[in-house]
Amino acid sequence: MNEFRLSKRLETVASFIPKGAKLADIGSDHAYLPCYAYLHGYITKAVAGEVADGPLRSAKQQVERTGLKDVISVRKGDGLEVIKPGEVDCITIAGMGGTLIANILEAGKDKLLGVKRLILQPNVGAHIVRKWLLDHDWELIAERILEEEGKIYEVLVAEKGDGKRPYENIETELLLGPFLLKEKNDVFLKKWRHELAHWKQIYRQLNEKAETESAIAKKRELEKKMKMVEEALR
Repeated sequence: MNEFRLSKRLETVASFIPKGAKLADIGSDHAYLPCYAYLHGYITKAVAGEVADGPLRSAKQQVERTGLKDVISVRKGDGLEVIKPGEVDCITIAGMGGTLIANILEAGKDKLLGVKRLILQPNVGAHIVRKWLLDHDWELIAERILEEEGKIYEVLVAEKGDGKRPYENIETELLLGPFLLKEKNDVFLKKWRHELAHWKQIYRQLNEKAETESAIAKKRELEKKMKMVEEALR
């Protein structure tokens, strides 16, 4: 992977960046995504944010090596701390857990003024990200699910608007994704068949243990989720 060729996962993220965007890539690692986005004509400038020193050094070296110091600013900071309100109009956050992505957005809400698009790729917990978007009037406009090197990833794209618009059955679609559920491609089916088998195994284990209050609550939660997924897979 380099500034000319991204992983399938990051290429999918890049494909949703609007042409001419001013980008903030949070947790930029080697800054491959902003470099690629500029060299392919997606963006006019970018901020690459990193909180850890090692990836920050890698990002700076990559930007210098690619000759893009004038258009990509590499900054150290936690989440959206690295940008000023109104500085960018598109934000990418990729390769983190859903809880962390939601926490970054929550902590940096004041930095989202003027941002037109969020492109978010949680490694796990996509439903947590969907819930945050729904609760803060960000409308999910597209989703992708893909498999790369044995791992399954979801990409969520949102713009300011009516957070409820894409949903018909909010509880089920927050978990499964309103667009992904409609499409039901092979990767989607593979993911949820695997999850269902995993939950059934946990459920069996809970049945073998004492009926504590927490075990009963966990079983009820699993029953609900299993029912939703089983209906979706029909």
